[in-house]
Amino acid sequence: MAEAVHSILGGKVQLYRRPNSNYWQCRASVGGSQHRHSTKQSSLALAKDVAEDWFLTLRGKANRGELKAGKTFGYSAERFMAEFKVLTQGHRSPLYVQRHEERLRLHLLPFFGNKVLSEITSGIVQDYRIDRMTRGGFDKGKHGERIDPAIRERNGKPPSRSSLHQEMVVLRQVLKFARRHGWIELMPDLSDPYRAPSKISHRAWFSPSEYKELYTATGERAKNPKKERWRTACEDLHDYVLFMANTGLRPDEAKRLEVRDVQIVVDGPNNERILHIAVRGKRGTGWAKSMPGAVHPFTRMRKRHKLEAEDLIFPKIQKELFNSILNELGMKKDREGTPRTTYSLRHTYISMRLLEGADIYQIAKNCRTSVEMIEKYYASHIKDMIDAESVNVRKAKKRRDAEKPA
Repeated sequence: MAEAVHSILGGKVQLYRRPNSNYWQCRASVGGSQHRHSTKQSSLALAKDVAEDWFLTLRGKANRGELKAGKTFGYSAERFMAEFKVLTQGHRSPLYVQRHEERLRLHLLPFFGNKVLSEITSGIVQDYRIDRMTRGGFDKGKHGERIDPAIRERNGKPPSRSSLHQEMVVLRQVLKFARRHGWIELMPDLSDPYRAPSKISHRAWFSPSEYKELYTATGERAKNPKKERWRTACEDLHDYVLFMANTGLRPDEAKRLEVRDVQIVVDGPNNERILHIAVRGKRGTGWAKSMPGAVHPFTRMRKRHKLEAEDLIFPKIQKELFNSILNELGMKKDREGTPRTTYSLRHTYISMRLLEGADIYQIAKNCRTSVEMIEKYYASHIKDMIDAESVNVRKAKKRRDAEKPA
């Protein structure tokens, strides 16, 4: 609710001020549509001058046919968020929805909010990219406080490529929402016209020799911890490294894993003991079969912590200890400069199965991913995937006759 309202130009323009803002806003009805504008003035006298100029300019555009009518981006964004919150319940995390709302409130609405949807063209979107890269964005209010964009200052920090991409995702979703409701006919092109094709980089993993060096180091740390009170943490990390590299689970999947989700069975061509795992992760619930090397880490964790059926196997991942050992070994980054994380143990599992000649379809199925993903990010950098016999094919040369015909 506004604190006060003042009318000028015979009631054609109203000035008002929101409770959490020191600046005066103005509104007027022109061309059959309601328009709003921030004067960015805390003085009422100066705000009246700005509002009068704004109204006369707006009416001039309407007379020349330059003023487009229709739903504004701000109206569409408000309706979109109301629908998005309801329809994503149970499918998206509350944090994901919150991030969408923050990108709209902090970045997209201050730039597009008052624009009519039909005015948002590919050129305007490119202007937004330039504005964000040169002037930065708005910082969040303290403790989630909502601050009027009119009284905030830009921080001057250009966004990362990932952040700008996520803002484009939200912008596209709002425009698609508007198109479904018939407020726009065509979607503008939101692609970056000058972006070079991105290089496909392989996932950071541990080669067989590096993996051996890693588990040898974690095993040694488990036997001889730097401090006795760290023994259990070191033993847990050693078992975690072995378990992950022999199952191919994602870190978030391993964190959700309970004792009742794992069964020790005799399976495989050599009738060895392996684990049958019911995996609950980002792809829903699926099944995975481990390598034999995952059995002992699992049984040790269960015995060490006296785990019951509903207990988590790895409730806490010793990331600091893991990174400390990687730094000691000089293996925190691979030769491309990509940092290694606990996710690299999954990449190691996939890469080592490919090195051993396992079927790529079965690997994808066991890791709950696609063949295309494995070919794109894993198989592309493993030389053993290339069959030299199939590649180095040569055409047989014809023999020349010893004597030319008479």
